[in-house]
Amino acid sequence: MLLKTFGWSFAVTVLGLALAGVLWGWQGLAIVGILSILEISLSFDNAVINAGILRKMNAFWQKIFLTVGILVAVFGMRLVFPVVIVAITAKLGPIEAVNLAINDKAHYQELVTAAHPAIAAFGGIFLLMIFLDFLFEERDHKWLAWIEKPLARLGKLDMLSVVIALVVLLVASMTVATGVSHGGGDKSATVLLSGVAGLITYLVVGGISGYFEDKLEDDEEGEEAEGGKPAVKKGAGAAVGLAGKAAFFMFLYLEVIDASFSFDGVIGAFAITNDIFEMALGLGIGAMYIRSLTVFLVRKGALDDYVYLEHGAHYAIGALAVILLVTIKYEINEVITGLVGVVLIALSFWSSVVKNRREGKPGGSTEPKAEVSSGV
Repeated sequence: MLLKTFGWSFAVTVLGLALAGVLWGWQGLAIVGILSILEISLSFDNAVINAGILRKMNAFWQKIFLTVGILVAVFGMRLVFPVVIVAITAKLGPIEAVNLAINDKAHYQELVTAAHPAIAAFGGIFLLMIFLDFLFEERDHKWLAWIEKPLARLGKLDMLSVVIALVVLLVASMTVATGVSHGGGDKSATVLLSGVAGLITYLVVGGISGYFEDKLEDDEEGEEAEGGKPAVKKGAGAAVGLAGKAAFFMFLYLEVIDASFSFDGVIGAFAITNDIFEMALGLGIGAMYIRSLTVFLVRKGALDDYVYLEHGAHYAIGALAVILLVTIKYEINEVITGLVGVVLIALSFWSSVVKNRREGKPGGSTEPKAEVSSGV
């Protein structure tokens, strides 16, 4: 089970470290190894969130996420994204930006760092919306009931999470965005614009995905009410098409989530190296383990067995959102960012174990586990 799930990650690790050793020697090998560990520690909660969404998708789209998705994560976010950001913010052509990244690494690092306020605002507001919507939703299981019960009642107010996110963005633009160290000067307008873009992205992609998912569930409930007979005209083929649309937008949603999680890793990597190829290789190895961990959680039915894991991951998301917004002006060590997520998930896991033992389920639930193909 372990080798089947993590086999590709182990193979990529061996090949990646060997390549780093050949290209850059022992120093390059050490840098790539450190970056891999950094990515895993920063994105551990990402795997839990991914698993919660991935288990709702059919086998085909699970494979798409684990194949095409990993290409987007490794090459798109860890290699192409920093170059694109530099090209946009510095108003350079793509070729000029690539040339700068390869031949003038110090200046390239300065430009990426200067773009941090915009990146942090976009990712921070996007992740904050995920956390708020989770917090305001009525759930069967409540981890911190004294917080979650009253907030679930408040969640009946329409658009409350949007209002809170906009207030947080406004406060950030008037505080941490003024006189920032990244690029210097007042970044209030940049932070406001990027934060609104992150909010719009969440509402559009998450809203469309939720719409198709809800519609699919309504169709299935309608068929069950008719005694299991397929709906007239639409038939099974339409149901499959509807599921495909829902899964497609879930896939986009997952990719945006992964992008938001990777922002702090990409920016933090510059504290270790400004070589984009070392960065892409190290963070890419880490991203492979996050994908494998996602598969492992789905196969083991861990989110059903340990019901507070999703709570811990979402609280970690909320913490990361706040940290991203704070880093618009202030430096926060990546070790702290990673530890916050790991500690919250560890606490939620332990709470789940205690709950299972109290209910006589020391090994977790006995429900059948969802199966997912590794796809890679």
